[in-house]
This record gives sequence, C-alpha cells and structure tokens, in this order.
Amino acid sequence: MKEHTEDSNELHDYREIEVDGNQTPVRIDKFLMERVDRISRNRVQLAIRAGAIKVNDKTIKPNYKVRPNDFVTIVLPRRPKNSNEIVPQDIPIDVRYEDDDVLVLYKRPGMVVHPGVGHRKYTLVNALAHYYRDLPVLNKENPDRPGLVHRIDKNTSGLMVVAKNQYAMDHLAKQFYYHTIERKYQAIIWGEFHDEEGTIRANVGRDPKNRTNMTVFSDEENTGKWAVTHWKTLERLYYVSLIECQLETGRTHQIRVHMKSQGHPLFSDMKYGGTRIMKGTVHRRYRAFVMKCMDICPRQCLHAKSLAFEHPSSGKWMTFESDLPQDMERCLAQWRKYVKHKKELMNRG
Repeated sequence: MKEHTEDSNELHDYREIEVDGNQTPVRIDKFLMERVDRISRNRVQLAIRAGAIKVNDKTIKPNYKVRPNDFVTIVLPRRPKNSNEIVPQDIPIDVRYEDDDVLVLYKRPGMVVHPGVGHRKYTLVNALAHYYRDLPVLNKENPDRPGLVHRIDKNTSGLMVVAKNQYAMDHLAKQFYYHTIERKYQAIIWGEFHDEEGTIRANVGRDPKNRTNMTVFSDEENTGKWAVTHWKTLERLYYVSLIECQLETGRTHQIRVHMKSQGHPLFSDMKYGGTRIMKGTVHRRYRAFVMKCMDICPRQCLHAKSLAFEHPSSGKWMTFESDLPQDMERCLAQWRKYVKHKKELMNRG
C-alpha cells in the first residue's frame, strides 16, 4: 500500500492511498480507521456523504468495500496540531445568510480571522466560538477554528462562508480543495495593465529573505505552491486601476504577491510595496494627494466582493455579493476627481 499526504493549504489536508494488490475486501470505514490517525467510523461516513472521500476518482457509499489496487483520495479540514483554548467573546458578526449548515458573513477590514501571536482575542474565531456556543460537536471537532474552511487577510474586507456542522465543513473543504468555489475580489492597484484581462500563473511560497512575507517563484526554482489568479480591468484611472480578480487557487496573500510580481502592487499595501508611489509625478502636491488617499484607505485596497458555492445539503448553487467598503469607494472617488481635473487642465493647454 502506498500513501501520499499533501498540505493543500493552511486549512485542508489531502491524502492519497493506493491499496495493496493483496488487500482482502473490507469496508472503507474500517480500512481508513486503521490508517488515518484520530478518525472515527462516523467521521469517515460523514466525509463519504460529503464527497470528501473518493475511490478511483468516484464518489462512493459508506458501505463500499475497498478492493485490491483501489486508489483512495481524502480531503478533510486539517486538525490542529496544538489546539489552543479559544475564549468565546460576544463580538458582533455581520451575518448575510444563515441556515442549519452554513453561515455567510461580512468581515470588516482590520479584524483578524484566527488567533495567533499578538492576536489571542478579538478575532473572528473568538466571535464564532461565542456565536456557536450551542454547537458543542463542532467545537469539539475543531476547538481552535470553529467552522473555518478558508481565511482572508486581516486588512482585507469581504465575504466568508463558515460551516455549522461537520458534514458541511467536509463538503465545503472538498469544494475549496478542488477549486469549485467561486471567489471574486476587487482591488485598486498601482498603474494599468496593457491588456483588459489576463491570468497570472506563478507559484507562491514563503519569502526566504523574510519569512513573514510571501513571494512568487519561477518554474525553474521548483518551490512554492501552484497559484492561479484570473484578472480583468474594471476601470482605468491612469495612475491606478480598479480590477477584478477571480481565484482559482487560494494561497496566502496570493492576489497581493501576484500583483506585485507584475509591477502593479495593491494601492496602500504596506507589506508588498503599495505605499510607495509607483506611478505619477514627483511634485509635492501630487505626493500630498497620494498620502491623503492612503489616509482614507490605510490598508491594502482589497475586497472579497462575491462568493459562490454548492450548498452542502440542498445542492443548490448559492451566490452572494457585497458592495465595496466605504474606504475603497472614497479612495476611488478621489482618484476619479484627480484624473478628471488633470484632463481638464491638459485640454485647456
């Protein structure tokens, strides 16, 4: 029997098991309980129902019997290695949709999603632990990240989906791993792309020179994780642009490092060079204008605008949209006024 385990991202684990040619037929739950740490029969059956466990790339029934040379794939939410007790906190959550399986919320900019060094409290997870206080099974299975199947950065705003039970969590984890969930972001970037739309395919991983940052790697370097971002221009403002990005993969800081790699860092993104003036003049008045825009939106100008996924129970395709936050709208308004004024002066000349 051959096994292969892959860390697909920070929240999901992927495992492949190639069954030995001499394997006697045995129920898959029993087979996996002997080979996967800390997994129960009920846990296996829930994952099978969710389509998170497949055999020979096909969905199966819980009573399936593993046969010689079968190829088993498993996608499950990652179990924390070192669980930290989460303090439930009564922090308001902006809920946009909720039923028995899922919750769709709007995360405001500045809110940390998951506790970490320097952020043990006042995170989205602390808020969810309080909100989910009557769902002990979910808290028991995932004590340090109740319901989380994806994340967005602290200073990124927008929509997130959260699971309310283990079946929904497995189902959503499967969708994220196989990239069937649709996520669209809007961003303000420095400068303009020559084309109206395009795709960036470049591996993303930890920057060896600064481990708190991510960076892109060339194919020749053979490192990092495969990452794909589809983008299109929504509005050209000469000095900056409003673009839409659709994620095919979901790597840490993916849009931010992909745009930086193209010479178009996100406006006001301190970590990835967006607070430097990348386009425009050196005049003092222009610099003052740019600083004013950054004061209006003192974070990377990135917003998770839409989210679409298959509902775990009904199978219905669910789509959710959100408006650009006020800080990004005000920033765009300033740039529109500036460019309009610039054109009027040029026409007079």
